[in-house]
Formats: sequence, structure tokens, C-alpha cells
Amino acid sequence: MANKTLFQTFRGRWLKPADTLNEAGGRAYQLEPKQELAQYVMTGCLNGTFYADAGSQLARVLELAQQVEAPFLAQLAGYARREGFMKDMPALLLAILSRKDPALFKLAAPQVIDNAKMLRTFVQVMRSGTVGRKSLGSAPKRFIQDWLAGRSGEAVFRASVGNDPSLADIIKMVHPVPESEQREALYAYLIGKPHDAALLPDLVNRFEAFKAAMADPATVLSQSSLTSEGIPQVPEVPFQMLTALPLGSRQWKEIAAHAGWTMTRMNLNTFLRHGVFEDGRMTRLIADRLADAGQIRKSRVFPYQLLSAFISARDDLPPEVREALQDAMEIATGNVPQFSGQVVVCPDSSGSMQSPVTGYRRGATSKVTCVQVAALVASVILRQNRGARILPFHDRILKADLNPRDSVMTNARILSNLGCGGTNCSLPLKWLNRHRVRADLVIYVSDNESWIDTRRPSRWGTSPTEVLREWETFKQRNPKARLVCIDLQPYGSTQAPEREDILNIGGFSDQVFKVIEAFSKGSLEAGHWVRQIENSVSLEAR
Repeated sequence: MANKTLFQTFRGRWLKPADTLNEAGGRAYQLEPKQELAQYVMTGCLNGTFYADAGSQLARVLELAQQVEAPFLAQLAGYARREGFMKDMPALLLAILSRKDPALFKLAAPQVIDNAKMLRTFVQVMRSGTVGRKSLGSAPKRFIQDWLAGRSGEAVFRASVGNDPSLADIIKMVHPVPESEQREALYAYLIGKPHDAALLPDLVNRFEAFKAAMADPATVLSQSSLTSEGIPQVPEVPFQMLTALPLGSRQWKEIAAHAGWTMTRMNLNTFLRHGVFEDGRMTRLIADRLADAGQIRKSRVFPYQLLSAFISARDDLPPEVREALQDAMEIATGNVPQFSGQVVVCPDSSGSMQSPVTGYRRGATSKVTCVQVAALVASVILRQNRGARILPFHDRILKADLNPRDSVMTNARILSNLGCGGTNCSLPLKWLNRHRVRADLVIYVSDNESWIDTRRPSRWGTSPTEVLREWETFKQRNPKARLVCIDLQPYGSTQAPEREDILNIGGFSDQVFKVIEAFSKGSLEAGHWVRQIENSVSLEAR
């Protein structure tokens, strides 16, 4: 008689045996190289996570980058920056591409390096030697020269914020040829060499005059550099250039009045400390700015970053400012689609989900955890799909009293405070099967590090995961149902293998919802997420 441990009979279709162990020791499915690289790029920030350190992530990304074709690297770099708003990973892929295919680098670079911060990140990756060289190389050098030449003098000056490397360091590295006496003077000014101040952009001279006036109140300024009240006028430069100066509340109010949306979101507590909100007009101006739909969309803000601002905001911030953050969340998540049919969302509340969503990094660890992002995703879907069932879990199913009419912030806070335990990803599907629930779309938001439901001593290579087993049971009652597994951490494995009714996707931008919508409608081809990445970024023929 055949060994039933090895030759089990399952109802329904053949179930693919698990082919790896995840970081927690549970049965899992190894992602294909393209999909695994996409998961790392869209969820990884090259920082330590609950199960993996930054070094192991970097090593795996470098290994995977050699296994995929150069066009996919270029497409993924552009997709991660434009759609996922990622920073370190697109810069790393671009650095790899500069060596692997310089012609494709030229096409991908403008899609990735869209501001000065990304330029500095790319140069730092190149200088580190991580991709096999410490020099920039001819193609990156020419791109940076063109990047500088294509911007106005004031734009280049504003881009000079930041260090390691500074813009001055980059100018010294690439030796741009100035096309005019004005640009020659600006480059000399930025790198600390003698220059003719009369040739500098007006903004640079106003900034230098303001610094002099702050250092010595007796400094005589031109009438154009003074406010109507006769005090030095704050130049419209990035506020990081001003923070080392002895600014008073009037100057801080002026800075706040001209601040961009992102700078405002990130510095609410700073404005509070410096008396900005003592002025009712400034309070209204900032609240209106935070809730401005156009500025929110232009800022490309992650919903979780708004959650972070709300969590970090001091209790003594004006109520209208705190309410404006909630309004901003509703606007930022307003494009989440209404899915057809019955939807079930399963946010993971296990112990590993308590780690920072962007990983651990000394001095720069995010306050927002994976469980808070999972709670946020569930709350957003509930807000737009009021009949959705929310089924939070860890080693048991958790009860959450949610009102679809409540704000996204309110429901996210409830879900993120349910406590934690071990990870059993099959539990929600078991609950749905036990209660014979019918649904058309089931969405997991997890790190997929399930281990409690791994049967022992059964070998991982001879049986499917419990998630896949329970999903097949669910499909017998719901033959048209689809399963989406949103992964918030870069570990390279999943609990349900990719097939026509199963989508694995990584990341936490609103692009995730667009992909889910296309998948739920059956408009994605085989390969789902990878195909979406390849189709979303066009590369001109070389």
C-alpha cells in the first residue's frame, strides 16, 4: 500500500507542494526571481527588519539583479520610483544598470532621478563600491552634467541642501562645463571658490544678505530685502538652510507661510514650538494647506506617512490642524476602488508585524509599524467598500468593532491596537470555511511569515501550505473567488503560489490598490504583478 504521508489525496485541483521554508521556519513558496526582486524593491528600504538585516537584503538584491534581464531592471527602477515612491532601491537598481547596460541606464535615469535627493542617493550608492566600482563611470557622469545644465541657477541652488554627498561634492566629481559666466559663478560659489557675487542668482544674494542680518542686526539691507515692518525678509529657500540661524517667531511664521505641503506635514510640531500657531490666521492657512486635494496628490504622499504625522502630532496642536490631517487621509485614499462582490480583508497582527514598516535604521527608524499599515489598508478598503468584512488575526481570529462611516484614522487605530501573537496565515480562511462564508475577493495584508500552521513532522517539500489547502476548500464554494496577498516586508517567499486566481504583490503605496482592482476584474495576464510592472514603464528602442 502506498505511503499516505507522501501520497495524500486532496479534494479539488492538484496543490503545488511547498518548496522552501520562510524566515520563521514555516512552509512556503519561493518567488520567481523577477517577482522576488520586485517584492524586495517595493517593500525594502535597505534597513533591518524583524527577520533579516540590511546586509542580507542588499546581498539578495544584488544576486537577483544578476538573474534578471537588464530591461526588467530598468522598468522596475522606474516603476518603484514613479509608482511606489521608493528611494534607496530605485537608486541601487539604477547603479547596477549603469554597469550592466549603459544604454538602458540613459533611458531609465530620468525616470528615477527626479530630484536632488535622488541624485545624491544615486551618487552615494555608486561611491560606496556596492555595485563593483567607486567611480561614477562615463554614462552617469554625462547624465549628471546634463541634469545640472538643464536646471535654472535658482533650482540648482535650492538643490544644494543635504550632505553625504553634498551637491558641491557632486560638482567636484563630475566637473560640469559652465555654459555662461553666471553658471560659472554659481558653481564656484557652491564649491567654495572665489566668484563674482554680482553674477549669482538674485535668490543666492538675498540668502547671503539674510544670513548676514541674522548674524549682525546692524547690517544694512536693501529695501527689497525688508518686510513692510522693516525686518529682514526670509528668502524662499529650503528651510533646512535656515534652521541654524537665530530665527524668531516672525521668521518662523514666514517660513511656514511659504512652506510646501510635505515640509508642512513633517514640521507641525516644529511650528508649534516656535509659536506659529499662536496666530489664528497661520493656523487656518496651514490647516487649509494640509487638506488641499491638489497639493496632496502632487506631493505623492504615502497614506502611512499621514498616519505617521497624525500619530506624532502633539496633543496641543490646534484641533483644526489635527482634523486637517484626517481630511488629508480621506483625500489621499479617496482613489481606492470599490471592488465588485463581497470583499474580505485579513490584516495580520502578529509579533513580527510590530516592526517598523521601513525597517530599523539608527536615528531614522519610522514610528509606523507593519501592523499599523495593515490596519490602514483594511480601514481604507472598508471606507470605500462598506460591506467588506474585516478579519484581523495572529494565532487566533480577533474581534474588531468597526464602523465603515468612521474616519480611516479611527478604524486604523482600533485595528492596530488589537494585540499580537504568533503567525497563522491560514486561520482566516479556516474561519471563512468553517462558517461557510461566500466572498469574491480575499485580501491578506501580512509579512507572510506563517509558522504555526506548518504541520510537523511533515516535510515542507511534500505538502502544500495550509493557506493554499484552505484556499482550495474555499474555492469549492466560491469558484470565481480571487486571493490577493499584500506583502509588507522583503523576505522572498509567500504562502500561496502565483496562479490565475492568486496575486502576490509587495509594497504600501496606492499603486497596490490599482493592481488589485485590475486583478479582481480579471484584466491582468499570467504573471500578474510582474506583467503590470513591465507594461507600466515603456523603454524606447535603443
